[in-house]
Amino acid sequence: MAVSGQQRRPVVVLYERIADAIHEGTYPPGSTLPSEPRLAAELGVSRPALREALLLLQEDGLLSVRRGVGRTVNDRPPRRGYEHIQPLEDLLSTGSPLRVRPLLRAVEEPTDFTTQHLLAPAGAELRFWESLLAGEGTAAALSHEWAAAEEVLDLVHPAFADALRAAPAPAGSMLAVLVGASRGVTLTGHSGVSATLLGQRRGEQLGRAAETPAVLVTQVVRVDDTPILAAKHMLPTGAPALPVVQSN
Repeated sequence: MAVSGQQRRPVVVLYERIADAIHEGTYPPGSTLPSEPRLAAELGVSRPALREALLLLQEDGLLSVRRGVGRTVNDRPPRRGYEHIQPLEDLLSTGSPLRVRPLLRAVEEPTDFTTQHLLAPAGAELRFWESLLAGEGTAAALSHEWAAAEEVLDLVHPAFADALRAAPAPAGSMLAVLVGASRGVTLTGHSGVSATLLGQRRGEQLGRAAETPAVLVTQVVRVDDTPILAAKHMLPTGAPALPVVQSN
């Protein structure tokens, strides 16, 4: 579902304001942020909202907390944009690989999200994969992935279409299947990142409270100008750090 600026929670807007200030050099690498009361006053926001946004920025790797010093901007804040298209289970791996546990493999009609990002017409049939990424018994992320309609894939990326039709279904993520089927095929990706809360259903799936802060990454992968995969990845607080945050 697309989220307009008017619908976003205030903490999401605040998160993006501070992240933009970091990337623009207002708070340069290695600098210490103002104290919470001062920063809240400068930004015109409440301290609870600021504290939640700062927590999310810390989880994203933009900030670190140093005892006796305060919150400092990391020397190498994550850049906005994946440098290479990689499966999320590889990006989040911190030595021991993450397992991809299939929760659902189905065919769906277009939703607002897939209509917008895959340009899927009404009545189209789209493969949908819901997967839980876990390592050492701890759930790290929840992924929802959709592939473009088969007739589109057969035209622009038949190897990907064949890989999705293979039986039994591959154990990895849909993006892993795409990357594995794309030798000689140039892929381009674009994503957006926002801060949110897990909510009841996703919280239950991840074994976390509904009010747990999370980072939502939306991702679209294309061949030339044709979108062939769209995804939503939910990363709760405490998940392995995403090395590069994606946006245009």
